[in-house]
Amino acid sequence: MGIYVNPGNTAFRKALNGDIYIDKTDLIEYTNSRIDKANCFVCVSRPRRFGKSMAADMLVAYYSRGCDSLELFTGRKAEEGKLFKKHLNQHNVIRLDIQKFLESQRDLDTFISEIERTVVRELMETFPECKDLESGGRLKFTLDNIFVQTGQGFVFVIDEWDCVFRVAKDRKEIQKDYLDFLRGLFKSSNYVELAYMTGILPIKKYGEHSAINIFKEFSMLNPGRIGQCFGFTEQEAKSLCEQHGIDYRQAQRWYDGYRLGSLHIYNPQAIAELMDSGDFQSYWTGTETYEALKIYIDRNFDGLKESVTAMLGSASCKIDPSTFQNDMTTFKLKDDVLTLLVHLGYLTFDKKESMVSIPNQEIAQEFIRAIKTGGWDGHVQALNQSEKILLDTWNMNGEGVARGISAIHNETASVIKYNDENSLTCTETSF
Repeated sequence: MGIYVNPGNTAFRKALNGDIYIDKTDLIEYTNSRIDKANCFVCVSRPRRFGKSMAADMLVAYYSRGCDSLELFTGRKAEEGKLFKKHLNQHNVIRLDIQKFLESQRDLDTFISEIERTVVRELMETFPECKDLESGGRLKFTLDNIFVQTGQGFVFVIDEWDCVFRVAKDRKEIQKDYLDFLRGLFKSSNYVELAYMTGILPIKKYGEHSAINIFKEFSMLNPGRIGQCFGFTEQEAKSLCEQHGIDYRQAQRWYDGYRLGSLHIYNPQAIAELMDSGDFQSYWTGTETYEALKIYIDRNFDGLKESVTAMLGSASCKIDPSTFQNDMTTFKLKDDVLTLLVHLGYLTFDKKESMVSIPNQEIAQEFIRAIKTGGWDGHVQALNQSEKILLDTWNMNGEGVARGISAIHNETASVIKYNDENSLTCTETSF
């Protein structure tokens, strides 16, 4: 059992022993269907806190020869798959968490060589019978050598694959070197039995094509067949609320709203925190801050602020996500920013209508925090007016509603067109 080569199942065992665990092992049936085929390359992108690392730990526990995991999967969904026993702990696994190699900016110039050095060293220890393995050798050549001499391939599980694009946002040369490293590692390589990567962002585009276009991608825009494997489904969230005596309707208002095809998906960490504390609040700041959101919505694109304000009023905005370059710096259009916010979990995407919206009350609070500081004074005022009218409506306060509408009407309409029907329409869309 190694750190990177044929790791054990400790991480997945801890997840199973947690206070809340939802069985997502049906992902294994899908990955088994890809083993040792031409289309054995899978990339899953989801926001933080959606269970990506847990799924990676699960796959390691299932495939790795470095452990015996039968008891961990007994009675779970994966056991129902036709290929379950065939692949259980029968593969050499290489497990990489890219974030561990990028703890600070100073690691950017050396992390690729560090990955190669540490993995090659473990491969030499794992395959002492193989000749001509060099401690300072290139990883892809070492793997080729092992495959030729033993006939054994490898399952790759790479977590936080896109960490480079978040840490080195403006270092294009580092990003390209990293993509070239991945392409060299995977493309036309006979030793790859399965390559499974997870991250927040889809695979980076260069020009019209991806630098590693061999991967089948499953994202917040295109969840595909495995949408239910990440996050909690509606039924799973409802069941947890019933078990813990939590008001499910209120949980829906706070945390429902992510749409993956026909699925309603809940952020699993938010639901887990709710079950533990019983408090309905935003748990988003545990991994993000409103400043991170503010960086993007403060960008000076025509209509961006208006779109955000409209979405805070429960509206949806139509976007074209095809221009997004799958990084955090290349923005040419408002749609590019809004598409990034879908991948980061701040917006949800309706694929059928190509519309984005704010998914729930938790995320709406993060938007409100972000716009309260600088450059949004008029928008904040409009939001406050809208909130006051909404509360007066709920309280059946007709005079308050009338005063609120009148105030907005006076602000949005000229004296000449005050009584115009279109003027009243504009007033209504302002709150």
